[in-house]
Amino acid sequence: MKQVGICGSDVHLFEGHRLLDKPNIIGHEGLGYIEAIGAGVQGRRPGERVVVEPNIPCRQCRFCLTGRGTICLNKRVIGLNEPGCFAEYVVIPAAFCWAVPDAVSDADAVTIEPMAVALHALLASGAKPGDTIAVIGLGAIGLLLTHLGLALGYRVFVTEINAAKVQMAVDLGAEAVCPPTAQGEILARTWLANDVCAVFECAGTSLTATLAAAAAPRGSAIVLVGLAEKAASFTPLKIAREGITLIPSIIYDHPFDFKRTLRLIESRIIQPGFIISQQRSFDELSSALVTAAQGNDSKILINI
Repeated sequence: MKQVGICGSDVHLFEGHRLLDKPNIIGHEGLGYIEAIGAGVQGRRPGERVVVEPNIPCRQCRFCLTGRGTICLNKRVIGLNEPGCFAEYVVIPAAFCWAVPDAVSDADAVTIEPMAVALHALLASGAKPGDTIAVIGLGAIGLLLTHLGLALGYRVFVTEINAAKVQMAVDLGAEAVCPPTAQGEILARTWLANDVCAVFECAGTSLTATLAAAAAPRGSAIVLVGLAEKAASFTPLKIAREGITLIPSIIYDHPFDFKRTLRLIESRIIQPGFIISQQRSFDELSSALVTAAQGNDSKILINI
């Protein structure tokens, strides 16, 4: 491994908000070089610069066989139920170890994994370039989704309580609305007046999920990207009568979303490395996780 990004899920594991089944090495947003190749692997070479796709579906269960590998019953996850990337070495199946083109910088490469999450969510929404979308929550995924939407020709409204992150989105070209703690009526009026067709909940709280359901315009889609563990609420009559669609979006489809993300970066349409806010050394990993938990950084990178 060369560089590894800290994800919000790493912070949850570090703080004990999520529990591992057994002691393990965490970390899954990894960039490195091939050191050795296993028997039977063809077309790869030592020294090749690669990025890790950490979610490995079995490709045999009924979900995998019907194109729903994101919810595979037997999914192997690097940094969760298999040893992760906060280490000098990690073992990855060849199909989930992506060669990085020379034209792609290290900063853009190490942020491919969260970028693929954002790409998957945007594609799942059904929104098309030229449409208007709204993003609630500007963590790494919310910022990357904003960047992607703007780069592909969408109009993007954002709402977030952290002023610095709002400014990052505005600098990209997004339009800011009131923070989610304000009256939901303001969001609802703004989204309705501007024909928002998809609302992306990226904050991962029950409050913002409830807000998205209450403020979503008639005929729009609500895409659940955040991973709130507490119950949210919505009014079934509003959802049904106004034709609102609830869409879950988790991780990405293998191999399509990583392949698409790499091509978008290589063609310079997107540059996800902009979200890296600071870099730390490997021996500072624990303190970096504490800093990440404070929520003020868009992405902390660990150099190994």
